[in-house]
Amino acid sequence: MMKQYTLYQIDAFTKTKFKGNPAGVVVNADGLSEKQMQAIARELNNSETAFLFRPDDDSCDGIIRYFTPTIEVPICGHATIAAMYAKAIEEETGSCVLKMKTNVGVLPFEIVRSGEAIKVWMTQGQIKIDPPMPEDVEQQIVEYLGLVPDDRDTRCPVQIVSAGHSKVMIGITSRNRLNALEPNFQKLAELSSIIHCNGYFVFTLNSDDSDILSYGRMFAPAIGINEDPVTGNANGPLGAYLVHNKLVDTESDILTFKGAQGEAIGREGCVEVSVSIIDGVPSLIRIAGEAVTLFKTSIEL
Repeated sequence: MMKQYTLYQIDAFTKTKFKGNPAGVVVNADGLSEKQMQAIARELNNSETAFLFRPDDDSCDGIIRYFTPTIEVPICGHATIAAMYAKAIEEETGSCVLKMKTNVGVLPFEIVRSGEAIKVWMTQGQIKIDPPMPEDVEQQIVEYLGLVPDDRDTRCPVQIVSAGHSKVMIGITSRNRLNALEPNFQKLAELSSIIHCNGYFVFTLNSDDSDILSYGRMFAPAIGINEDPVTGNANGPLGAYLVHNKLVDTESDILTFKGAQGEAIGREGCVEVSVSIIDGVPSLIRIAGEAVTLFKTSIEL
């Protein structure tokens, strides 16, 4: 017997249609197999599609799973923003905190509603910061991204940071160079299997906007995403990275900033980041974003 599934296409980290990062959301995914979820994600061809399920025990308010067009991933920032936004619309919820079970644990996601405006706050997973990359690997990353050594911001070590889904952090000095990058995606994908990290987040702190701290681009060709427009799981860990490397004030107990992304591909969006700091060490990351519905439909499977 076939079931009707409700599907949203949401642009996250923006309030403007066709900007930010698009994500699919199936709000009533109970009954779908992994094969069907993967097929839906492949058909929609967004960087990620989120699937919402009813809770399976008392530890959570629901379950959320994330699929790229090729594989399941443990967590995804923009698809979480999109999923909670769609849930708020579909269920007409007010402001609330939902404990959602993900593949990196049960995380609290906060829906903040003021009239028609909806903002979603996502608590990210455990922070993990690896040592700086060996010099030979760093040189490969710089080369495969289409950079030269002089492009590097020498304050910024090349290292892997994770809050549930790891990214390589690469700081450079110029926003113009950032937007002009033409990476070798095949080489980056091959290197991912060696360094065990699929995402390369290139960023600059050279901002001419007092409201924006960083501009970035994120490449993940190894999982079928040559470039992700606006990435919560890169901008959030960037906050931990900045605190860890003392590139920002670490005397206070919290760092808040906005990270811009998507400019080079015409999908501009903004991620709000909040990093809790204990004794100069990043302890908890929260990110926030707005969203807009592009369309809602249903499919029978």
